[in-house]
Amino acid sequence: MAFVYILRCSDGSYYTGSTTALDLRLAQHNAGEGAEYTRERRPVELVWHAEFERVAEAFGWEKRIQGWSRAKKQLLIDGRYEELPGWSARARAARNAGGASSR
Repeated sequence: MAFVYILRCSDGSYYTGSTTALDLRLAQHNAGEGAEYTRERRPVELVWHAEFERVAEAFGWEKRIQGWSRAKKQLLIDGRYEELPGWSARARAARNAGGASSR
């Protein structure tokens, strides 16, 4: 099994990662043995995760989520999955180019 996860750092920012041992990885982040980004922003809190059968799937989602805006990550964290489609910059640009209201 593999996991993709989002941590909330002490400064309020989010960190996205993937691992095969979620509890161990969270402990490593909080011990300052994780990524350089989280080392400077401890303590961290696990706010979202998903489990995958294959490491490649978890890693693929990690990279995808890392490219998302904070607002889109917040929707994922909040479990508001139905609101996720259309939040890409490309989809917003297409809506705005068509003169459609974003309200």
